[in-house]
Amino acid sequence: MFNQIWPALKLTLLTMLLLIVVYPLVVWLFAPLAPGKGKGETIEFKGRTVGFALVGQNFSEDQYFQSRPSAVGYNAAGSAGSNKGPSNPEYLATVQARIDTFLVHNPSIRRPQVPTELVTASGSGLDPDVSIQGAVVQIPRIAKIRGISEQKLVDLVARYSYKPALGPTKINLLKLNVGLDKSFELKNKEN
Repeated sequence: MFNQIWPALKLTLLTMLLLIVVYPLVVWLFAPLAPGKGKGETIEFKGRTVGFALVGQNFSEDQYFQSRPSAVGYNAAGSAGSNKGPSNPEYLATVQARIDTFLVHNPSIRRPQVPTELVTASGSGLDPDVSIQGAVVQIPRIAKIRGISEQKLVDLVARYSYKPALGPTKINLLKLNVGLDKSFELKNKEN
């Protein structure tokens, strides 16, 4: 019995040493080299912090690019998915309601053009990015509300897109919307 317990105990102690001491120490040492010096990348606009770049935000006004839905109401303290599968009737009704709402706010878009990511919540409920398609499909609505050409918004989307080490090109919505406000003031304040 001792022959079985001793290796298990050594493995447990080694794992604890690695995960409780070594790993946090390495993260602590290299964190100052990251954007935001390990405190997260905050985005500022007009002299005040408007959010964190790595946490999804709710943009509900039509003058902004809208982000993925959140199963947790964009609450970073409660990151989670909905845990409802694609055959769940409640989930399907929720997605259908999101599609209908998206089409009301984007009348120039047809149902097959609605990107899946704009009507389904991410696994964390806090995804800060959308794909190029997820941003481009919203351009006609924003161009009309802001009174600017669609090409200017296409250029803005291209400027704020980035290619991560793994995966497709993305756009951080908070950075894009702050860039939108910096570049193009709203022409008609009533909308």
